[in-house]
Amino acid sequence: MSVVRDLPRLHEITLVLIRHGLGDLVRRLGVASFLERTGAMFHWGEVARGTQLETQQRLRLAFEELGPTFIKLGQMLATREDLLPPEWTEELTRLHTSVAPVPFEEILPVIERALGRPPSEVFVDLEREPSGSASIAQVHRARLRDGREVVLKVRRPGIEAKIEADVRLLAHLARVIESEVPEARRYQPTRVVEEFRRSLMRELDLALEARNIERFARNFRDEPHILIPQVFMLWTSNLMNVQEHIDGTCGEDHAAIERAGLDAKQLAHRGAEAVLKMILVDGFFQADPHPGNVIYLPGNRLALIDLGMVGRLSTTRRNQVIDLVSGIAHRDHEPILEVLLDWAGEDAIDEELLAADVDELVTDFADLPLKDIQVGSLIARLTAIVREHGIALPADLTLMFKALITLEGSARKYDPDFRLVDRLKPFVDRALAARYAPAEVGRRGGANLGQFIGLLGSMPRDLARLLKDARRGRLRIDLDLKRLDNFVRKLDSTIDRITIGIMTASVVIGSSIVMTVTSGPKLFGIPIFAVLGSFGFLMAFVNSVWIIVSIWRSHRGRER
Repeated sequence: MSVVRDLPRLHEITLVLIRHGLGDLVRRLGVASFLERTGAMFHWGEVARGTQLETQQRLRLAFEELGPTFIKLGQMLATREDLLPPEWTEELTRLHTSVAPVPFEEILPVIERALGRPPSEVFVDLEREPSGSASIAQVHRARLRDGREVVLKVRRPGIEAKIEADVRLLAHLARVIESEVPEARRYQPTRVVEEFRRSLMRELDLALEARNIERFARNFRDEPHILIPQVFMLWTSNLMNVQEHIDGTCGEDHAAIERAGLDAKQLAHRGAEAVLKMILVDGFFQADPHPGNVIYLPGNRLALIDLGMVGRLSTTRRNQVIDLVSGIAHRDHEPILEVLLDWAGEDAIDEELLAADVDELVTDFADLPLKDIQVGSLIARLTAIVREHGIALPADLTLMFKALITLEGSARKYDPDFRLVDRLKPFVDRALAARYAPAEVGRRGGANLGQFIGLLGSMPRDLARLLKDARRGRLRIDLDLKRLDNFVRKLDSTIDRITIGIMTASVVIGSSIVMTVTSGPKLFGIPIFAVLGSFGFLMAFVNSVWIIVSIWRSHRGRER
């Protein structure tokens, strides 16, 4: 029923895709035939002008024309290098977020509804012209009645209904893709759309952004060089948030930074320290730390703005990130392999091939001095391995990877010699030291002991339930034997070697006994039994050489 309700929007989306030369996708999904049965007509000849462009370029242009939902979808897909090849993610990063502003006459009712009173009772000098306009909200400057300058971030009118319709259609299309395009199932389109829906709903809630800003302010209250704007929660709602206006130098204006006498290198280093603290210490970070979201202040201080898009990392996930970096730094592929297998979950993975790829990654970067390692290149190699093995990156890590890549690229604009890994290493060293500190080890030990005691306490109840299910014939055991194939092959090879080894030992023993017999027939004056014993020793020698060579080859294969 939702598809029928959203037919006009579906028709519009289909026309745009056809116009940009993506008609094959429309046909394969069956969207065109469905709409044609409802009476819609399409001009397939319109595709000619777009076919000169690459497919990813045509998709980007289509997303830009389709509006905020698809622009945001493209931006999210641009972070998913585990799903899309580099040329696609690079193209999608070019999506434009700046859009034409909504007339003030349409914004004013939204402000009044958010406040519950006329804006003139709260603000003076409310500017009619926006100072910024994006796909979801636009910004107007004003002053409170006590004279403090503020900015109003106001949600564009009518955007929520349009986004909800688009997300419903995307969810339906994702289900169709999983059903009709077998090669796309490994990319889990329904899961990607659901992840996108949650992200978009959070971004629509401007009160949530305000709470995020307050959390960042608490996390940086002891950092004198970092300023987070104050939020006025009294005037904030899901339609609008009101923040302190910060007057300074825009991070994208390099000439103004020089004129202000600011130290660009120090700004780059302090910005990197702030972002790494967010990720590795707080587990709560700004997901898009580009220069346009930073204002530079006298004394080489930084003010962080536009904190709507945030990422979150659990303690477990932060530990995994630390294990990845530590594995590269110490040339040890085991922790990296363990993390990737954890991400794979229950999916069948060729562990030997994955281990070989991870070992190659570690070897390639092991030959580089630490200062020459580019985090962006490292992440690109890691996501390529993940993509080749069909492992879906956890959603929280895609935002973190995007943040690190953006940070490294932005910092190098101010300091060409900037190396993010130099800034990353102290955080990792501190985290590893804290992980193995006696107090932390004791805390984890206590927690594990508590879990073990809880497991023992629940065991009688679980065993009784298991026996009850068995008596009722409802006991079911599922065995996944996919990963046992390699084990069985190795076991067969081992048994063969043991068998031949036992036979060889038997031949040696038998030959030794036979050669002690001096009586009986002779051949050229030599006892026949002695000749047979010599042949037995020769066979034993050949078998021994075969076993040694087989074992040597097996070890060589594992080392590779």
